[in-house]
Amino acid sequence: MSNTRQVDAVVVGAGFGGLYMLHRMRKQGLTARVIEAGDGVGGTWYWNRYPGARCDIQSLEYSYQFSNELQQQWEWSERYATQPEILRYINHVADRFDLRHDISFNARVTSADFDESRNRWVVNTDTGETFDSRFVVMATGCLSSANLPPIPGLALFSGDWYHTGRWPHEPVNFSGKRVAVIGTGSSAIQSIPLIAEQASELVVFQRTANYSVPAHNQTLDPKRVAEVKAHYPQYRAANRETAFHADFGYSDRNALDVSAAERAAEFERRWAHGGLPFMASFADLMFNPQANQTAAEFIRGKISSIVKDPETARKLTPSGLVGCKRLCVDTNYYATYNQPHVSLVDINAEPIETVTTDGIRTSARDYAFDAIVFATGFDAMTGAMTRVAIRGRGGRSIQEAWKEGPKTYLGLSVNGFPNLFMITGPGSPSVLTNMLPSIEHHVDWIADCIQWTDQKQVAAIEAAEDAQENWVAHVNEVGETSVYPHCNSWYLGANVPGKPRVFMPYLGFPPYAEKCRQVVAADYEGFIKQHVA
Repeated sequence: MSNTRQVDAVVVGAGFGGLYMLHRMRKQGLTARVIEAGDGVGGTWYWNRYPGARCDIQSLEYSYQFSNELQQQWEWSERYATQPEILRYINHVADRFDLRHDISFNARVTSADFDESRNRWVVNTDTGETFDSRFVVMATGCLSSANLPPIPGLALFSGDWYHTGRWPHEPVNFSGKRVAVIGTGSSAIQSIPLIAEQASELVVFQRTANYSVPAHNQTLDPKRVAEVKAHYPQYRAANRETAFHADFGYSDRNALDVSAAERAAEFERRWAHGGLPFMASFADLMFNPQANQTAAEFIRGKISSIVKDPETARKLTPSGLVGCKRLCVDTNYYATYNQPHVSLVDINAEPIETVTTDGIRTSARDYAFDAIVFATGFDAMTGAMTRVAIRGRGGRSIQEAWKEGPKTYLGLSVNGFPNLFMITGPGSPSVLTNMLPSIEHHVDWIADCIQWTDQKQVAAIEAAEDAQENWVAHVNEVGETSVYPHCNSWYLGANVPGKPRVFMPYLGFPPYAEKCRQVVAADYEGFIKQHVA
């Protein structure tokens, strides 16, 4: 162990979660080392640099609140911030709080093994660094493990290919090129209109049509900024009491309790306003399939009115419920298909067989391309953890522990993996909320827990098996009250072949936060504590 560096905690990932975790550890007088695969901070906003990448939560809310000076002084330029602006923000935070010197960049954790005799983790990286740490905090993000479909022949392709989740740092110019985009999820819906502006030909290969609403992004109104900043603490507190921890303008009316004309008028108003608040038009949209269909039918009507070719409009029109897959937010997505050089292929009717030297072969024909863009999403919620050799008590791997789907207590801890915490892990609200305040909530909870273990002389703490089983059952029970399980979505891991189908996020921030508070008040009820000998 002579070449091993001892720290209080290893934090994996230098995104929003990892940076704030480091800041909190320092404030508590603890040593921490952040391990980051990239050469800079930013997490998902470091990797996702594809054209049109933009947050779907308003910038005044998608920001840290742990420092009042920071949130008062930073100036956002747009209603929905772009990837470059968010990356500038997180770099500003890293510099402002002098965080970089405790981060190992261009390094990946290859293994993390729990030493039961010492209640310590031994963490190895691909750069040869080894850390002996009391705690490990996985700040690896929910959408950080890119999902590349196993389409044969990709190595033969003579052109360039990209994944939206691993976009080059230098600009990519598609001018005059024939481009294929595979996928029509959020990253595709954001990037397709901009790729179409450059490409001489754009062919989109779609498996499942997705609902999207216009962003109506705009420069921030200085009056609106001043209004929020004048009452930021109250604004944040009010958002904490909402299901999605965001200012969506929630309605207390049910869609089925008003007339068809009133519903249509409210949907039109929300469509004109733009963004995810569309799903807050009525209180029952996410819980009553019949009510949900009224919103789905409205969006389907918008698609048919925007897309001029009836056959293309038919292909782009989803048939299921809206919102059980994450609602997409776009700028001119549907209208892009009215351009003569843009076409759509339904791969259910015309499956992709292979990538060729010159392009893509489907069951119907060969397509020639100069570039292929894979907008195929992520192994969400779990992929970043299961791709690391994490071994807990008895050498049991996280892959073995989660072979039937992820099991956690509160999305924070896993039975058999003492002193290992996750930020916004499966079983927490995470992706069903505004991620930034959910990240801060988790970091604060973890930091407070570590402080408690020091005060109580607890050497190791982990989720109890029965508490974990009960929590997983509760997460799925709550999920079943909603429309979320009605879709084959990445919320259930359905986009990754062979992944167990389990509803992973917890629905409803306020009851979740209250449960976390109750656990702490009861001296970390549901956790096994091993005291210092």
